[in-house]
Amino acid sequence: QVHLVESGGGLVQAGGSLRLSCAASGRTFISYAMGWFRQAPGKEREFVAAISWSALSTGYADSVKGRFTISRDNAKNTVYLQMNSLTPEDTAVYYCAALWVRYSSRWSPNPDEYNDWGQGTQVTVSS
Repeated sequence: QVHLVESGGGLVQAGGSLRLSCAASGRTFISYAMGWFRQAPGKEREFVAAISWSALSTGYADSVKGRFTISRDNAKNTVYLQMNSLTPEDTAVYYCAALWVRYSSRWSPNPDEYNDWGQGTQVTVSS
């Protein structure tokens, strides 16, 4: 099991930026692909971005492509989500999640595949 703690959320005006961090502890971090998901009030949890454990492969939801960037530092057991050009539609609780993988290039947009989840961090974008 991997213990995940998100940070970096907050209130920002439309057009602004935030950088979320997710610190992992427990099992070997490099065995895990990492994903960011979000859930807005009254909506289902949705995929935002994911990164393979090698960091050579990434994926993004269409709604955030070109605005968000996922990265990871395996030496620090941390994954990041840089969010630029934020809009009120990005308002949600953001969760990081860990997916144990056998292959260095694998990641997944399916939240049901992820084994461990953080507690979430609130991102609010005002218009």
